Amino acid sequence: MRWIIRVGVALAVLVVIAVGLTAIVPSERIAAAVSAQFEAMTGRKMVLAGEVSPRLWPSLGVTTGPVSIANADWAESDQPLLRAESLSIDVNLGALLGGEVKILGLSADQPEINLERDKDGQANWDFAASAAAGDGAVPAPATGFTLDQGSITGGQVRFNDRQSGRVVALDDVDATLSIPDFSGPFTLAASALSGGQPVQLDLTGGVFSAFAMGRVVPLTASLVAGGSTLSFDGRGGYAPVAAEGALTGKLQDLPALGALLGADLVRPNPGFGHDKLQITGTLTMDGTGAVFLRGAEIVADSNQIKGDLDLLPGETRYKLKGQLSAGPISIGTGPEGEMGGGQAGGMAAEGWPDGEIDVSALGVMDADLALAAPSIDLGVLKLGQTRAMITVDRARAVIDIREMQAYDGQITGDFVVNGRGGLSVGGRLALAGLKTQPLLTDLAGWDRLISTGDVELEYLGVGNSVDAIMKSLKGKGALELGQGELRGLDIAGMLKTLDLNYVGEGQKTIFDGLAGTFTIDGGVLSNSDLKLVAPYITASGTGELGLGERTLNYRLRPTALAAEDGTGGVMVPLLITGPWADPKFRLDLESLAREKMEAEAKAAAARLEEEAKAADAAAKAELEQRLKEELGVEVAPDESLGDAAQRGAQDALEDQARKALEEILNGN
Repeated sequence: MRWIIRVGVALAVLVVIAVGLTAIVPSERIAAAVSAQFEAMTGRKMVLAGEVSPRLWPSLGVTTGPVSIANADWAESDQPLLRAESLSIDVNLGALLGGEVKILGLSADQPEINLERDKDGQANWDFAASAAAGDGAVPAPATGFTLDQGSITGGQVRFNDRQSGRVVALDDVDATLSIPDFSGPFTLAASALSGGQPVQLDLTGGVFSAFAMGRVVPLTASLVAGGSTLSFDGRGGYAPVAAEGALTGKLQDLPALGALLGADLVRPNPGFGHDKLQITGTLTMDGTGAVFLRGAEIVADSNQIKGDLDLLPGETRYKLKGQLSAGPISIGTGPEGEMGGGQAGGMAAEGWPDGEIDVSALGVMDADLALAAPSIDLGVLKLGQTRAMITVDRARAVIDIREMQAYDGQITGDFVVNGRGGLSVGGRLALAGLKTQPLLTDLAGWDRLISTGDVELEYLGVGNSVDAIMKSLKGKGALELGQGELRGLDIAGMLKTLDLNYVGEGQKTIFDGLAGTFTIDGGVLSNSDLKLVAPYITASGTGELGLGERTLNYRLRPTALAAEDGTGGVMVPLLITGPWADPKFRLDLESLAREKMEAEAKAAAARLEEEAKAADAAAKAELEQRLKEELGVEVAPDESLGDAAQRGAQDALEDQARKALEEILNGN
């Protein structure tokens, strides 16, 4: 029975103590102290609405009704900077018994935080600027201020960056801030969801009093966004956002990081960081929104790039500037037409890759980049030493080739990728001294043409895949090759024997030169002036190459054993048709017969014309003789028969008149 009494007494004592503690908790005073302290630190008004109730569990303190923190005067949003359902305030019991309010903890339930930056870079979270705007001085918080733990639970953060046009949204925000000593270090741990992806921030800073006033302090931070991590070790401040220190980034999940930054980032294509993307360097943020990275080292899959980068704010988007040097770069053709490693030439016999090409990254920011690399492997093309300027303007990229070694030759010109409202590619290229066999092998899997030559090309293609682009190509160009050989075709042997067995493995035609011009329309290359010069052989050609469909429809007209003036010889047209991978050759004997009949008909017409001319000449001679005999008229070399006859008649009339006059005068 005694234990029951003891328990009852203990409970009664606890109730008395609880009631006593509740009675000594100055709820309104605590709430007012917090509000005043916050306003002193930030220059912003904190409004605590509703009833303020004392609280014993889980810690001594008070709980308020709805709470709000005023926004900056210039903010365009009509929402407060912060609004929460309630605010829990924990206090120190010993200090409270001594008549002092010492805040141990603050907790906001389901807060809505509205961050905003105007076009000039002014931020509504810059409390130092707000406090100074009052009387020109920032009031100092009490020296004894501590905050064992400040927290928010289930919060929402909305950031409207009017300077860059970005909007960032964070949901399910949980954060804990610890300030053991106002003049000492502090820590912040926060988690949230950004675009459905988890985000975690861990930050440790130096002197909180300086940091709270917007000053730069020692700072280390780690940010995890999905599968991406960013680490910083240096100095930083928040008003304005400024930093200087070592940056390390493992950017394996760019979409998650893009959601956090308010940018639509996609997973890079192979070679650009599809499987591995890392960056290190010395980061500087100067408070204007500009970001500078010096001594940057970038690893994108197997590619390594070094240099300096500047990320500068613009009117509508950021602009990236930099000077970059790389080791050997490998960017092949991967599955579904993506840029990445694939089969030689990336071209299957059945056609061009038809997977959609994603160039949305071009719209993220503008760029002016200088790039130098000892080699670039594009899968479809293998390039040597390269120097180029890359300019991106509103999703349109221009690659200005300053130097590009390729296939023992040089390539100059420009290449354009336009991602504005779809995808188009174009450019003007000059290829000098390129070896054709390795070039055509890599580009189209065709190794039969061995030579060295020059090509000029102007082209434009539209479509969202390699297949669509190739089928839409239009442009023009010229080709000139030096000595070489065409494998798989012995033209001289075919002319001598009229035997198609001179087509196939082991057969070849050696030539001294080959040249022609061409036009491209609808993915079809047309040529009508091909000239080939070979020992004992000359050839002309006309026809079409289906660049989109990868087909041939071409007529070659070789002539063997012609005279020095180009006449005579043996000529048999050769038809080349079918797919690139398996072309068919046949002698165009029907065309030859038709041409022979046409030649014979032309010769017969010429003979008839000559005979007609001869008959005309004979008739003319007969008339001239009659004029001479009957009228005594000689036809002048440049005089017509009609003029001569008229002249003869006139002379005869004059002669008769003269004779008649003489008879009258003589009296006859």
